[in-house]
Amino acid sequence: MAGRIAGTTHFAVFGLPPSPDVELAALERQYRELSLRLHPDRFAQAEARERRLSLEQTTALNEAYKTLKDATRRAFYLLSLHGVDLDREDSAAQKNMPLEFLEEVMELREALDGAMEARDEARVQAMARDVETRRSAALQEAVEALRVLEKGPPDESVLKKASHALGRVRYFTRFLEQVDAFEEEMLA
Repeated sequence: MAGRIAGTTHFAVFGLPPSPDVELAALERQYRELSLRLHPDRFAQAEARERRLSLEQTTALNEAYKTLKDATRRAFYLLSLHGVDLDREDSAAQKNMPLEFLEEVMELREALDGAMEARDEARVQAMARDVETRRSAALQEAVEALRVLEKGPPDESVLKKASHALGRVRYFTRFLEQVDAFEEEMLA
């Protein structure tokens, strides 16, 4: 197939080195170019194998683009390339989150539950702003650790730092999703 994409990682699909820093305009240009080259409509008259391959390649391209264009998804993906999969419930990284943080998350959730039960939108919004700030800081911490990993040999302490920071991002994201659900409920 003439338009076939190469690579085993999302970064390789776009010819990029694995990095937490991606130039989004260049990524967008490359995505559009590859999309046009691989689009299934271009292979409508081709053999079944070519049509199937075009569809598979387009799906892989879309998944790679979706992951790399978003800083959070990109950070989680980079961590997975280093062998840490936070998506697995039994992940050692998830099990090894600092106890103080887990206690703090429980307290935050209890406070949020209380504010939602009281229908205190102002309090819920204030908590959401605070958690969004903390989520952004945790993501930045993870990105900085991933930059260190990018430049040198694997370092377990840096990998652990990135993994804990992204674990916090995940907890904060779930908190914010709960706030979004509350807001939707209030609008209904």
